Amino acid sequence: MTTLVVCVDRTDDIGRKAGLRTPVSGWEAVHSLVTDVGLADPEDSSVNSLLEALRVTRDLRDENRDAVVAVVSGGTENVVGADRSVAHQLDALIDQHDPDSAVVVIDSAQDERLVPIVESRLRVDSVDRVVVRQARDIESTYYLLKQFLADEELRQTVLVPIGLALLVAPVLSMIAGPAIAVSAITAVIGVFLLYKGLGVDEYLTDLAVRVQESLYSGRVSIVTYVVAVGLSLIGVFVGALGVSNMDGQASVLLQAMRFAHDSVPWLATAALAASTGRLLDVAIQEDSVRSSYLNIPFGVLAVGLVVRGFSAYFLARAGVLAPFEVPPLELGVVSVAPFTLSPGEHLAVFVVAGVLVSLVGVRVATYLGGTSIDEDELPGSGP
Repeated sequence: MTTLVVCVDRTDDIGRKAGLRTPVSGWEAVHSLVTDVGLADPEDSSVNSLLEALRVTRDLRDENRDAVVAVVSGGTENVVGADRSVAHQLDALIDQHDPDSAVVVIDSAQDERLVPIVESRLRVDSVDRVVVRQARDIESTYYLLKQFLADEELRQTVLVPIGLALLVAPVLSMIAGPAIAVSAITAVIGVFLLYKGLGVDEYLTDLAVRVQESLYSGRVSIVTYVVAVGLSLIGVFVGALGVSNMDGQASVLLQAMRFAHDSVPWLATAALAASTGRLLDVAIQEDSVRSSYLNIPFGVLAVGLVVRGFSAYFLARAGVLAPFEVPPLELGVVSVAPFTLSPGEHLAVFVVAGVLVSLVGVRVATYLGGTSIDEDELPGSGP
């Protein structure tokens, strides 16, 4: 089997500078041609292309393969005439050497357009693109753009947003003015870059897959997650409603404390519902429950108590909330008279309650964590 290593030159730079007609074939003839072209124009990239063709031929021969090196070029100024000239030269080389395949060596984007002509006559095993290091950025721009346009995902990610921005910009400029148009488009581009840079699209895709798997597998957590989302929306609404009822002169800190004070019970309940659903899934699917899953509900409740206590402390000190009053209590023979807690005492009660709940959670997790439920221990199970 013979491989034709052909160096193509569409503009006939090699023939004009060396003062000869192509095709040129054979190791000695091409080796001599390199010297002629190099002496005529040392800065021409065709010299590197010819040397690359010789190198590829040498490597093929070192692998005990029959290889013939050749050079073809366009012989006229007309593009169609140049391509037809290259086609006739290839036919002559095929008749002379009867190759089975070809390796095409090119040094520019224009020469690459001759590759289909070679493919129409021979099986092309490889296209060797020679890029001179001094001009690598310039020569490789075409190939980078070609690869970019061939990638459907990159086109949709980059070209579609740019096209939409160019279409929307003049419309917004006529409706709202250039300043608003530039601001809106910049904001949308910024959101899109953050969306892609932070991997939000991948997270949403993964979330959709997990939700689908949860629905198919009948997990309890899918219901508790929906409940948690609903409770979270209620918490945000209640917190925003509490802030809207405050005096307009209130500081940002007090508004944030009011939002936290009103929304934390709902948000903590939402987190408690979600963690409980996850705990039930693990208990149903696995033989043992890790202590970390058992500790999550207690940790959520403890954090909610502490945040509620601190927010109430700031609001009470600012006079937004009235002091906490303990009503009279009667426990059998023991009776407690009503009293009022100061903001500091109220905070201490919530912090101590949060710490106690956390300790209870650690104790429960330590006691039950890693335990397994055997079928023999279930009530009603027979031998």
